[in-house]
Amino acid sequence: MAPQQRQVPEILYPHWQHEYEAALMEPNREILQERIEDAEGAIQRRLQQLSQDSNHHTERQVINDALTSLRQLRNSLPPCI
Repeated sequence: MAPQQRQVPEILYPHWQHEYEAALMEPNREILQERIEDAEGAIQRRLQQLSQDSNHHTERQVINDALTSLRQLRNSLPPCI
């Protein structure tokens, strides 16, 4: 019997999805804030690129969902002292 392989989700939006997934997967809460900021920066850069193009409706929706998830993740962090 072959060992089970973990399936890696397909990267559909490499301009920002790597940083986003790094934030979602970060177990160290001390590093998480930095990962969230990296993901938000990558997303903002991509939105600037997309601002000149009326296509990419699906990516824009996925970005909105990702930004919502990042906000929720940030809100789950303990307040800075």
